[in-house]
Formats: sequence, structure tokens, C-alpha cells
Amino acid sequence: IRRPPRSTLMRSSAASDVYKRQVSTQSTGTKKYRTQDKNMARGPRRHLKRLNAPSHWMLGKLGGVFAPRPSTGPHKLRECLPLCILLRNRLKYALTAAEVSYIMSMRLITVDNKVRTDPRYPAGLMDVIQIKKTGDNFRLLYDVKGRFIVHKILPAEAKFKLCRVRHQLVGAKGVPFIVTHDARTIRYPDPVIKVNDTVKISLETGKIIDHVKFDSGNLCMIVGGRNLGRVGLVQNVERHPGSFDIVHVKDAVGNTFATRLHNVFIIGRGTKSLVSLSRRKGLKKSILEEMEERLSKKKGGKKGGKK
Repeated sequence: IRRPPRSTLMRSSAASDVYKRQVSTQSTGTKKYRTQDKNMARGPRRHLKRLNAPSHWMLGKLGGVFAPRPSTGPHKLRECLPLCILLRNRLKYALTAAEVSYIMSMRLITVDNKVRTDPRYPAGLMDVIQIKKTGDNFRLLYDVKGRFIVHKILPAEAKFKLCRVRHQLVGAKGVPFIVTHDARTIRYPDPVIKVNDTVKISLETGKIIDHVKFDSGNLCMIVGGRNLGRVGLVQNVERHPGSFDIVHVKDAVGNTFATRLHNVFIIGRGTKSLVSLSRRKGLKKSILEEMEERLSKKKGGKKGGKK
């Protein structure tokens, strides 16, 4: 599009209107014209600033400008932990991102019994990470402060994982299937399994070997909201049609709290958990209790030093 002289545009409003109309037209044929919309998408985002990274990654503010942006995968960007951060910052198997890429290219890391070579692969809740060279097995869980714990497990426990049922649908040709929290699609499930239930999946076959109903009295972990990471027994469910259903939970100490239904992940029948938990067992302490615990540790350290 050839722009008329400025004097012509200033004198004639008709000429300026024609020019603006030509600029705003869309592409026709092989010739493309620029548009005036400056907020158009320019493709997928490939960068993530460190200040915008999720706080539970615990990246230092002065450690650089950028953070590893997770690849698209089974877990959301703000609800996952990239393997780069897992190996470098948590497990200390590498000092730099380049070393992580070397480790990944050697096909030594498996997530849910599948080899992963992408350093930015998003690992999430209940994922099993195995390292062949060292023979270590880890499961990703939450602590009571909402951060990911790399929890070490036994080889027998590394053969399965728990998945929360998010959707129950009927596909093409009347095939029933369920969709889990880690984006698995499982065809022909047991008709007893419903939304919000938990299924135990074998990582070798990918099939359901057990399931736990969402019922009162079962053990659950909170996976969202202000009580993220807490573990307790489901007491009762308040139904609110047109709004969010509320679940009341009671922990092992006797503290009660409430959260939304979609934040509850059933992890066991009764008081027995199907997976091993972290050291604190999902019990949240008050600020005063944490302070007393820190002071007692300091006193114990000083006494040990004097001896």
C-alpha cells in the first residue's frame, strides 16, 4: 500500500479514510497487508521470567533473568515442576542446565515408567521419577506450605500411582472413558468409578488395578487453595447448587478446615494411605508451634556441641 503525501492526507479527509481502510484489510491471496491490531498473538510463548515463575519452585531472585518454561504436557504450568529444576535445584545431580540436558540425553530419567529427554518436561503431583544409574525412586507430593516434595520411595511403591478422576464421558461409538488429573484417558473403566474418585494405576500396563470412592471417612490430601498439602479425613460435603461444593476435613490432630470439592484428592481408605507420605504426614503447625520447634532444635544443637 502506497501512502499518499502528508499534505494530501491533511487536506482531504476522503484520502485519509481510504488509506486507513486499506491498512485494516486482511490478507488476500499471497499478498499480505499489515493490520492496526497490536495485541495479536504471535505464536506460543517460549520464555518465562524468573520473577513470574511460581513461588513454589523456590528460585533465587538474583540467579538470573529467566527460568525454564515448562513444555506443554499433562500438568499445568503453575502446578508442575520442570525436570530441569528437579535435577538441578532439588536433587543436586547437576550444577547447570547444560549438565541437566546431558543427563536427559543419556536417557537415564524416567517419569511414570517412560523415558523423558526434555529438560523442561512438566512433572506433577503423584508422578514417579526413577533414575536408573543410582536406582533411586521418587514421588512428587506437596508439603503443608504448598511446595513440591521430592519424596523418596521403595521400588515396590514405584510400580503404581494414584490418579484423581476429573471427567467421566462417553466417546465415539458409545465407548465410555474417564480422564484423570494427569491427562490420562482410560477406556472401559469400572462403572462404579465416578468423578472425584481415585484410581490406582499400574505404570507398567497403564490399567486400573484398584479404586477408592470419594466418601466420608476416607483419607484425602488437599491439592489446591490455602490448605494446599494438608492431609485429613473427609467429614462431610455441603452441596451448593450453582456454586462450589464445600468439603469439611479433619486432620490427625483434630483441627478442622474446609475447602472446595475440586481441591480434594482421596489417597486412602479410612486412615490408611495407599502411598507413603512425607515426614510431617500433612499436619500443619501454627506459627507458635513452628517457632517452638526451631528453638528446641537450636537448644539441642548447642547442648550437643558442648558435649
